[in-house]
Amino acid sequence: MRNLFLMLAIASAPLGPVLAQDGSVPYPDGYRAWHHVKSMVILPGHPLEDPFAGVHHIYANDKALAGLERNRYEDGAVLVFDLLDSVRSEHAVEEGERKLVGVMAYDAQRYADTGGWGFEGFAGNSRTERLVGDGGQSCFACHASQEDRQYVFTRPRD
Repeated sequence: MRNLFLMLAIASAPLGPVLAQDGSVPYPDGYRAWHHVKSMVILPGHPLEDPFAGVHHIYANDKALAGLERNRYEDGAVLVFDLLDSVRSEHAVEEGERKLVGVMAYDAQRYADTGGWGFEGFAGNSRTERLVGDGGQSCFACHASQEDRQYVFTRPRD
């Protein structure tokens, strides 16, 4: 039985991180090979400039991609917000150093207090330095404005 569980865990690894026993959201290894959903640049003057100025890339595992299309998420859906500094040259905006990796992991029961989503941020290129110290409440406070979209800002594109 133990071998079967191990084989199932390994087979499902590309879909997203396995939730930690303590309820924390793990670092999403391999997320850059997931579905790239969109990119954007937040420039000075944007309401979210502090702290989110820079180049944003949004990635979704298979379950999150299905959720984006249906506007309904299932347990195991993971969205990643990869935020990099923006470097401006004369006629371009390029990626600079990574500022943070933000993660939303869906588990309706485990994260019932935050709309079913567990939130975490990892500093820079660290896979262990966590930025969310309040159980995701500060993240959820902002995402609450998207209740009709199950707390997700990102919209699917054609």
